[in-house]
Amino acid sequence: MADDDARTGARPGGPERFLVRGRLENLPRRRADRDLVLRWVAQGTLPLEEPVPERDLTERLGELARDPVGLRRELVDAGLVTRTRDGAEYWRTRVTEFDPL
Repeated sequence: MADDDARTGARPGGPERFLVRGRLENLPRRRADRDLVLRWVAQGTLPLEEPVPERDLTERLGELARDPVGLRRELVDAGLVTRTRDGAEYWRTRVTEFDPL
């Protein structure tokens, strides 16, 4: 679909509009856009309330973003992801609009 949008000149309306060739190069500056992208990333990389080792989460984020460690930090700071005190495991605690209901 992204290829179709690129050929027709259309821009997707969701968080995908911030991807460059399928990757998140930078987070949007506008707070509402940044929050939207972070919710989308959280839903796409972490199941709800299932702990994931730090290395696995970093690898998942690395497939999507140029700076997976910074993105992981942003997810925690936004309150979308919680981590153990030692940072060994991460899990998502919030339902987003991108979760199937």
